[in-house]
Amino acid sequence: MKVGFIGAGNVTRTFGRHLTNAGHTIVVSNSRGPETLADFVADLGPGAIAGTREQAAECDVVILATHWVKVPEALKDTDWHGRILVDATNAHMDPVPDISLAGVTRSRAALKLKGRTSSEIVAEMAVGARLVKSISNMPMAWIQDFSPNKPRTVIFASGDDTEAKQLVIELINGTGLVAIDLGALATGGAMHEVGAPLSGLELHFVRRLR
Repeated sequence: MKVGFIGAGNVTRTFGRHLTNAGHTIVVSNSRGPETLADFVADLGPGAIAGTREQAAECDVVILATHWVKVPEALKDTDWHGRILVDATNAHMDPVPDISLAGVTRSRAALKLKGRTSSEIVAEMAVGARLVKSISNMPMAWIQDFSPNKPRTVIFASGDDTEAKQLVIELINGTGLVAIDLGALATGGAMHEVGAPLSGLELHFVRRLR
């Protein structure tokens, strides 16, 4: 599968490596152009390609991995044509995310004033996309074991399109991590967005009864 990344930070560097290790091709984009990404994609290996934002957005699955304040610019002028968009952002309101308790509390309070989850806001900006909230419930430093025997770390997923969400779950599971479905954006998304009860927890999957 070809997976596009909009944004070239820790999410792309970390989850992108899990994807390339699993045999997928990734297209990495940023706001400055593919010519600035040569070292970045070289570090990820031959499965990574530098591209434009438009090229990343044409992939089978697209992962939005920018800072929250850059989301409107990252999504503008894109016709999604029903493609799958994974919202891997967290709604930190500061230009440089403040993950201290005070910073998260401030961002959480600002988000509550909007009356909907951060991913519902993203879905409104990405008209026509089949949006899934995932790959955002923990610091990427917690999943930087790329060995075959890495922990089966839990990654949450929520979304309103069942088919799109299932494909994302299978994509995550194929890397050796474990995706857990939390339901719809309004309910599940509220559980693992910034400052929510399931945000910032490192959980390792052991077994499932059914």
